[in-house]
Amino acid sequence: MLTGSDLLAKVKELGDVSKSDIVRACGYVSSKKDGGERLNFTAFYEALLEAKGVELGVSSKVGKGGRKLSYIATVQGNGNLLIGKAYTAMLDLQPGDEFEIKLGRKQIRLIPAGGSDEDEE
Repeated sequence: MLTGSDLLAKVKELGDVSKSDIVRACGYVSSKKDGGERLNFTAFYEALLEAKGVELGVSSKVGKGGRKLSYIATVQGNGNLLIGKAYTAMLDLQPGDEFEIKLGRKQIRLIPAGGSDEDEE
């Protein structure tokens, strides 16, 4: 299987042929149990993207996948205000961390217990 600059050169060399022929010529072929051949398009395209400098699936950040954060909390039916794990992970909060609750005119502020309130109003 060709990779890197060799793969790019081979694809350019083949020019205007079918995708199947390109994948086959670059060596992205495996054999089935019945003796037939299976073209590995996914592996070919991933190698092609990597050869062109596009990196796939290398970052493993907390909260990278899934839904985007809305930065909005809703009061639940029982009166609780829930802050999700994604937000606590961003602040590296651990179970048992305590906060002082400060109520403003239109805001609720959580200040780490023992911490200081820098912009006191």
